[in-house]
Order: sequence, then C-alpha cells, then structure tokens
Amino acid sequence: MSANEDTDFTKFLFTFTRNILNSDRSIRRVGITDQNGNIINERDREGLQPFLTIEETHEWAIRTINRHKTRFDLESKMGKLTYLFRRYTRMSRCLIPINENYYLIFTMDFDQFDFDKIIMEKIIPLINKEKENFLIKK
Repeated sequence: MSANEDTDFTKFLFTFTRNILNSDRSIRRVGITDQNGNIINERDREGLQPFLTIEETHEWAIRTINRHKTRFDLESKMGKLTYLFRRYTRMSRCLIPINENYYLIFTMDFDQFDFDKIIMEKIIPLINKEKENFLIKK
C-alpha cells in the first residue's frame, strides 16, 4: 500500500469501528485485528471502565485468532464460522471473521441477552456493507 492508501485505510478503520461501537449501546469495546491477531484499530465506549488492560486485550485477540485457525480443517464439515461468542459473568466477547485477513472483535455488557439479534441484524450488515474495503491492495 502507498502512504496515501495507508492513510485512507486508517481513516476507514476509524470510521468503521466507530460505526460498530455506535450500532448498539451494549457494545463496550471494538477492535479490528489482522490475520495474526494483532489489533490494528480499536475503540472503547465513552466512559468505559475496562476489565482488562490493553496488553491483556491484545493477548486475548492473538490467542483467539490462533485457536480459530486450528479449526480451519473442520470447515468442510461444519461450514464457515459466522461468529464466535463467549459469555462470562462480567462481559461477553465476540469474534467475527471479516475475510481471511481481518477479524472484528468486540465485547458486550454481560446483561445483554439479545446478542444474536444484535450481531446478525446490526453488526454483520455493517461488515457486509464495508467488506470490499478490507481487501488487501497490492
């Protein structure tokens, strides 16, 4: 990518994560990772008191992407992953593949039980709308 393309992509990521965060009030933190789990853009809900440090969040992202990659050989039997959701007693975490190079990760308030509806009706449509912007330019 040229410097100009890199700047445009950074602006796009900033806007995209803001739109995801604003799509539902239960979303706490949003991040975009590369295929290695490195967070390349992230944003917190205003006034949020995070449960994890930035370092812990980054380590979780790397481990989650690496675990997801170990399941690729089962895709032919189970189908492609739509999203991965884990509920904890204090919050919920989600991973959504955007394409083979990028993933959306986010956390939600622990008391949000409508997560499937939010993901399928709000977040996935935003991803699909912007998916072409995640294509790697050579």
